[in-house]
Amino acid sequence: MELRVLIVDDERNIRKTLAICLQGLDCKVTEAGAVEPALEALARAPYDLAFVDLRIGRESGLDLLPRLLAERPGLDVIIITAYAAFDTAVEAMNRGARDYLPKPFTPAQIKHVVDQARARRELSKRVLELESRLADAVPEVSFETASAPMRAVLEVIERTAAHDVPVLLRGESGTGKTVLARALHQLSARKARPFATVNCPSLSEELLVSELFGHAKGAFTGAVRDREGRVEAAEGGTLFLDEIGELPPSLQAKLLRFLQDKSFERLGESRTRTADVRIVSATNRDLETAVKQGGFREDLLFRLNVVEVVVPPLRERREEILPLARQFLSFFSKRGTPPELSADAEQALTTYSWPGNVRELRNAIERAVILTPGKRLTADAFPASISRGGGPALGGDFDMETIEREHILRVLARTKTQEEAVKILGLDASTLWRKRRKYEDPPK
Repeated sequence: MELRVLIVDDERNIRKTLAICLQGLDCKVTEAGAVEPALEALARAPYDLAFVDLRIGRESGLDLLPRLLAERPGLDVIIITAYAAFDTAVEAMNRGARDYLPKPFTPAQIKHVVDQARARRELSKRVLELESRLADAVPEVSFETASAPMRAVLEVIERTAAHDVPVLLRGESGTGKTVLARALHQLSARKARPFATVNCPSLSEELLVSELFGHAKGAFTGAVRDREGRVEAAEGGTLFLDEIGELPPSLQAKLLRFLQDKSFERLGESRTRTADVRIVSATNRDLETAVKQGGFREDLLFRLNVVEVVVPPLRERREEILPLARQFLSFFSKRGTPPELSADAEQALTTYSWPGNVRELRNAIERAVILTPGKRLTADAFPASISRGGGPALGGDFDMETIEREHILRVLARTKTQEEAVKILGLDASTLWRKRRKYEDPPK
């Protein structure tokens, strides 16, 4: 992983010597001989590591420290000085310095500092990706498929990965757009950098601005400290904007500007910042219709839709149902041998229409593994809507509770969050929780 390093020292020879050493350690180096050029450099681009001299001309590196950290909260600052003293080292650490390095330093010491900074960046990247994975909890995408429509999709993903352009993934809810976005990242030159996800409908407009672009202390109630957003956290990597069609109009303008020149401001702050991230977005909405109705900016759609990938619903790629089901069985049976599917289970899975697509299949398999211990799953291990070939039909010989049960379980199967299900069903959260508990309990 290449690190971006800022050197702030008024001695040119020190800067040049340190820069040569850092460049040999796969670092991209910027030099500054005074405080103002250092702040200007940090405003133009994010840095991972900064070496700051204790005395910069007539100014103090300790006074510069909080200004650097306010600009870039995640920055690792190393104070360097020829005037080593214990009290000064303690004060530097108290002000937020990562370490304190007395001159003259050796290449081995610099390498140790860089290795530690790189390890912390890698850990931050892994944590960010783990958060994203936990939100979806699905196995990796397989590029081997018998489905011609999906082969075409995967070919586009592979070809596009090498080109640093925005990608718009379209398709019904639950078709696997998030998994494909992550696959696109892993195939790209940005794979060593973070993959971050923002679910656009999940937050209020103010919190969504903060989640994307960060905020300054005091920007809103509860903003007790400066915070970088996902755009900065994903520096050098990929930012995935899920359900982009739900983005509020005011935020659409901010995103358009970022796509045009990579610049943005944190909420409650006037300083302009830049970040280098690739934008991948996804939607299940007809954005062209939204443009005509005034709900989505046409210029933003053009920017996002440089490469369009249409993901077909699961009912149009039935060849994938059983391979996916077995993949999920292995995924949810990590502590033992995955159960087999009986002939009637296979028949039920392949004939069902899967309105919730891959997400519904995943949920059905997970439920079956949890509630039906054993080496073999029959059709009865799955909800009646699947095992009975589609469940109760309106106007049939079914009571209202049966209809309600099937509808609620289907909506839950195809939605990502309970909040989304509540909105669709028109129920309050506590009512849905009670009905979910009632209907998902295994039969006695």
